[in-house]
Amino acid sequence: MADRARIERRLNDLVSENRFTIAVFFPLVGAVMLLASAERVLIPDPLVFHPLLVIFGTAVMRLPLIVGLLPLVGRRAAGAIGLLTLYAYAIEYIGTTTGLPYGVFEYGIDLGPMLLGKVPFGLPIFFLPLVANAYLLCLLLLGERARAALVRVPAVIATVLLMDLVLDPGAVAIGFWEYDLTATPLAVWPYNSGVAFYGVPLSNYAGWVVSATVAVVTLDAAFEWIDLRARLDSCAFMLDDLVSFVLLWGVINAVYAQWAPVALAALLGVGLWYTDRFDVPAPPWL
Repeated sequence: MADRARIERRLNDLVSENRFTIAVFFPLVGAVMLLASAERVLIPDPLVFHPLLVIFGTAVMRLPLIVGLLPLVGRRAAGAIGLLTLYAYAIEYIGTTTGLPYGVFEYGIDLGPMLLGKVPFGLPIFFLPLVANAYLLCLLLLGERARAALVRVPAVIATVLLMDLVLDPGAVAIGFWEYDLTATPLAVWPYNSGVAFYGVPLSNYAGWVVSATVAVVTLDAAFEWIDLRARLDSCAFMLDDLVSFVLLWGVINAVYAQWAPVALAALLGVGLWYTDRFDVPAPPWL
């Protein structure tokens, strides 16, 4: 226990001392590199969508969230995270092979080693933090209303969906993945009208409601919400990953003039500002 506490303190100091680099510098540089890769300009071919750079940059931006949650991760939480990781792999594999529940899609870039040739091994680091960030933001925004699970859980699910309305259009714009808007997933999916939100079919968002519900309910059972709220009060950087999300995908959507996702990213930014979490301190040299 003493070793774990010492490691947690060191990680806490590491993030605290480098908040600007992690929460501002990395997402802005990441946006430039992703845009340069998508447009094939100002970047050497070997670095175009290099999977190690993508995963490394994502992992760095996730550090504030991971370090913030670490003191609260016991056996129950670790088990739930393990189950959610398996769920993320399973639902993505089903999605890439059947088109359910998100719609027919395929990855447009190399995201590193693939599980069964279909699912990136790094998938959990992309999916799970979206849910955790949405949960933490809602705890702050809801205040005392967060005590009621019937308020807390639907609010988080809606926030996860809002985040995907920012993420997916940006990811499609730079070619991370692509949807086939004419294909119908099997015969059991009730619709595929070709109607899309910046290249993302409506079926994707229906699928995200399903996945978000599973993930949020599991997360809600894994952690005591009151412990998460107390940790938020004592850890200034815990939502810095969401700051990175707003900057990274807000910039990418803005470059492609996708103004609805930009507005939704700004809405998340307003939520962070309202909760006093869009407060990343500038480094001494600025």
